[in-house]
Amino acid sequence: MAKLTMVQALNQAFDQVMAKDKDVVLLGEDIGIDGGVFRVTDGLIKKYPDRVFDTPLAEVGIIGASIGMAVYGMKPVAEIQFMGFVYPAMNQIISHAARFRNRTRSALTVPMVIRMPCQGGIRALEHHSESTESLFAQIPGLKVVMPATPYDAKGLMIAAINDPDPVIFLEPKKVYRSIKEEVPEEIYEVPIGKANIIQEGIDLTIITWGTYVKEVMDAIRDSKVSIELIDLRTISPLDNETIINSAKKTGRVLIIHEAPKTCSVGAEISARITEKAFLNLQAPVMRLAGYDIIMPLAQGENLYLVSKERIDEKIKQMMEF
Repeated sequence: MAKLTMVQALNQAFDQVMAKDKDVVLLGEDIGIDGGVFRVTDGLIKKYPDRVFDTPLAEVGIIGASIGMAVYGMKPVAEIQFMGFVYPAMNQIISHAARFRNRTRSALTVPMVIRMPCQGGIRALEHHSESTESLFAQIPGLKVVMPATPYDAKGLMIAAINDPDPVIFLEPKKVYRSIKEEVPEEIYEVPIGKANIIQEGIDLTIITWGTYVKEVMDAIRDSKVSIELIDLRTISPLDNETIINSAKKTGRVLIIHEAPKTCSVGAEISARITEKAFLNLQAPVMRLAGYDIIMPLAQGENLYLVSKERIDEKIKQMMEF
């Protein structure tokens, strides 16, 4: 197996699926000739000139056209260049893509993927470092995934393309080229809705996703606490079984995420643990999250992001409770 970055793993996923399934098409701003801002789709327009489309700078048009193609029977993979640019298309996503199955009593489905680079950590401009996964997680009819590794990125993308319903596919920009790992050359799927227990432990559960998976792994590498680390992989639907079983096992749960704390996915996870595992807890469920502000620009970004020092202090606080 070759060692690939997330960019390379995603590109391989598109290439293999498009070679196998002629209904798969890619569309978005600059994804064709330029291969996208991060070169995720680099070279694909040369291999599939009739199925890779550069679109106008119009998110409403990109998503609207994709919904039409999906209802017709195709499998569009639409890129929103950055997560912060998706808001004009929210009406199409919420009012139509997420509702067609219900509206037609399952006579029609919308097998489309909406890709979005997300999260911070690369000192980007305003609107380029959003982490608003909770906005999509609350919408019935949508599935929401965020891989943290090249292996998961390829497997989840193939699963998302093959899914009969719309999938919001969030790609943490900081991870695009910062990790390399062995990725199978063949086509495979990572199941949507299944979290990954990266490390088993008995003292404390840490739940995280996206960019922070690697950050947490680095932070706890030398910890004397026996930590069970869970990568959600799928934001919606949440893997309740893995989350609750781990909470009952360790009795302490720390949720770490980049998005603002209020009304976050972390808050939902905390509520579910309290409902299902309250009597097993030895300390309150705690959260380390972004502040309830807009992601600062370059000079202030590191003040917003969760640091190793904040993780260490929160672990200490929980173990001493």
